[in-house]
Amino acid sequence: MPVPYDLIIPDPVTTPVVFASPHSGRAYSGAFRRRSVLKGNALRSSEDAYVDQLIAAAPEMGAPLLTARTPRAYVDLNRSLDELDSAVIEGVRRLAHNPRVSSGLGVIPRVVAQGQAIYSGKLSMIEAQTRLDRHWRPYHAALAEVMQQQKAHFGRAILIDCHSMPHEAITSASPRRAAPQIVLGDRFGAAADEDFVDRLESAFVAEGLRVARNAPFAGAFISQRYGRPAYGQHVVQVEIDRALYMDETRMVRSSGFAETRQMLTRVMAEIVKYGAPKVPLAAE
Repeated sequence: MPVPYDLIIPDPVTTPVVFASPHSGRAYSGAFRRRSVLKGNALRSSEDAYVDQLIAAAPEMGAPLLTARTPRAYVDLNRSLDELDSAVIEGVRRLAHNPRVSSGLGVIPRVVAQGQAIYSGKLSMIEAQTRLDRHWRPYHAALAEVMQQQKAHFGRAILIDCHSMPHEAITSASPRRAAPQIVLGDRFGAAADEDFVDRLESAFVAEGLRVARNAPFAGAFISQRYGRPAYGQHVVQVEIDRALYMDETRMVRSSGFAETRQMLTRVMAEIVKYGAPKVPLAAE
């Protein structure tokens, strides 16, 4: 069975910072494409396309890099195992209201961007659980392990969970002012120390970017599960405006891709210094 993620641990590891991209996976199997009613790029419309490439320099800076291969439309790795949607999975009992699940964005998504339905019918519970066992559980096992290793060796673990946001969505959410190009989500201080988020924001602002915090994206399951500042675990969700680096309609990299990658590399170089120990961790 193919591994549903790529994990690069540099030797040596020189920072407690970890970079990850749970939504940039693009391994769309033929079986999944045939099962879906969507054609062409429609199935990819909720994908954080190319974010893994934007942050590819992380290992060169001594930071672990975890990127998904699993497409978000197949399994959403930023959702809890219990966020099952009765409208798309047979035999699921409807639970208390969950706005993500109700809108079709559970751990097994029912829709992609603009509410486009992925399937014409329902999936069996066996198929849903098989997806979770083969994709969700391995990714989170890898993430939990690398976070534990960082904390054990450095006394803290800092996860930069990287995503992208549709340009139209972010502009419509900010009709009366210039829309942010970067949104930092720390669950209003519950997922990361303010000092680190301040430093991260300053690094983006120094690059001339408009930055917002927690609106409209404060962080979802990964931030909630792994962000434990009191125990030395910090998570900041970083949302990047797709208009900076890609043509969203054609799902291709734009002329701004190289510049955006260089900008992010400079920001990454600044934040990996945070809490860096004097004695680095060697990869096993």
